[in-house]
Amino acid sequence: MLAQPTRSRLFSLLGELKRPAGTLELAERLGLHANGVRLHLERMEQAGLVARARVRHGRGRPSDAWTVAATARPGGSAPRAYRDLGRWLARAIGSARGLRGVEHTGRQIGQELAPEPTDPPATALQSSLSALGFQPALTTGPPGRVTFCLGNCPYRDAVHENQPAICALHKGITRGLLDVLAPGARLTAFVPHDPDSAGCVIELSGVNDRALSK
Repeated sequence: MLAQPTRSRLFSLLGELKRPAGTLELAERLGLHANGVRLHLERMEQAGLVARARVRHGRGRPSDAWTVAATARPGGSAPRAYRDLGRWLARAIGSARGLRGVEHTGRQIGQELAPEPTDPPATALQSSLSALGFQPALTTGPPGRVTFCLGNCPYRDAVHENQPAICALHKGITRGLLDVLAPGARLTAFVPHDPDSAGCVIELSGVNDRALSK
């Protein structure tokens, strides 16, 4: 599927943006016609590579917003993201404050990565984690409580070298995303697992539509 050049470029662009993007924006960034881009995205959606949401802007027909699908496995392999990780770790190392400093830097990065909060918080966070390559599965519990089980660790090789640092960075990124997407929510659990089998767990409380307006 991604052997087709335009689809490969679209998938890479969505991965770089790390947020939902409309058909027109994607077409403009790639210098292509929106109708052709829409056809490619629909084919990619059928293949499970991208996910589509409908976004309403006032009156009129809702527009499409595309993200990397939570279960996307391009070429049969789970995605990795070492270019971003290397840059983020270099930034975190500059803080020189141990794991607390790494998490703090991760939180700043998460705030920068977070898209404009237009979707419900849980949906928006799932889209952001998907774009980062974590393949999050969302389950809901009592009102305001949600759990994400991550189906992939895009940094697995680096985790084998230094799991505390990588997980601290990821925890910080998660907190930063929450700061923007659900400022009323609270991270109640962040449970790392073996990166080869994935399954890391993120538990949140206080997640609801009202969190967007707090």
